[in-house]
Amino acid sequence: MSEIRYVRGDATAPSVKGVKVIAHVCNDLGGWGKGFVLALSRRWPEPEAAYRAWHRDRASNDFALGAVQFVQVEPYVWVANMIGQRGMRTGSTGAPVRYEAIGTALGRVADRAAGLEASVHMPRIGCGLAGGKWSRVEPLISDRLTRRGIPVTVYDHGDTP
Repeated sequence: MSEIRYVRGDATAPSVKGVKVIAHVCNDLGGWGKGFVLALSRRWPEPEAAYRAWHRDRASNDFALGAVQFVQVEPYVWVANMIGQRGMRTGSTGAPVRYEAIGTALGRVADRAAGLEASVHMPRIGCGLAGGKWSRVEPLISDRLTRRGIPVTVYDHGDTP
């Protein structure tokens, strides 16, 4: 079983060899415009365009909490748009994060990463705008990914721990 590796840097620019999957959490409303997705969109237009089309056509596809859309952005780089957030605002039902959906999505990412022999890279998913706690997300990553031997790197950007 491997451990999660923590580094300071940009999760959109993993500096390891081989195939890479960049995983991040999206909401279930079709909104894309704040947080980590801005860094993705600055680097590649495809993940946003694919997510918006996926949401737009949701009546005829699998767009829902726990679903994952894989978008190839470079020959050895994929972006995993994971639906792990209900809505976009904290309200009477609490923070938008949905841990069960993130766990389901991470299982799907693990399957794809294993098939591609890829490493997985991410910010502290579900802990920014989604309002989640890393103490709840980290065990999901360990259980779904590192326990299966999939290398995972978590990126802290700037001064945030």
